[in-house]
Amino acid sequence: MKNNITRLLEARKITYTAFELSAEKHGALETAQLLGAPPETVFKTIVVTREVKGKPILAIIPGPSEVDLKALARVLGEKKLTLPTEKEAERLTGLQAGGISPLALLNKGFQMVLDVSARQHREIHISGGQRGLNIRLPVEALIELINPQVAEIAHRI
Repeated sequence: MKNNITRLLEARKITYTAFELSAEKHGALETAQLLGAPPETVFKTIVVTREVKGKPILAIIPGPSEVDLKALARVLGEKKLTLPTEKEAERLTGLQAGGISPLALLNKGFQMVLDVSARQHREIHISGGQRGLNIRLPVEALIELINPQVAEIAHRI
């Protein structure tokens, strides 16, 4: 399956593996199970909105975790952050839930924060920018591409 993300990775000569899944929405834990991957290596992208005007934030966290809004607010110097509904997240990003990817939203003005736990792995999985496409790539390549803040922003469910 080729899309703008796979083309971007190929153009940057970044080694990756694409996994095709069925096109229905799969959560990160279900994706890990389908891929036979450790759940803590399958990251999900959570859209977070600010209390004041401004572009939403993309919090990239491990599948078995949830975003810690207070920790994220501290990292970003924000007073209050909220989680939009799934429909709002889709409207804000232009992507379907289950296919929201930091790589699909490069250069679109989103502030990105990657949970520090990603550094414990050589490679992690992220969404390929559409339902049914998962990408495994080196953590350092992802960091270089999306230039996120890296901080402790997740706690295990």
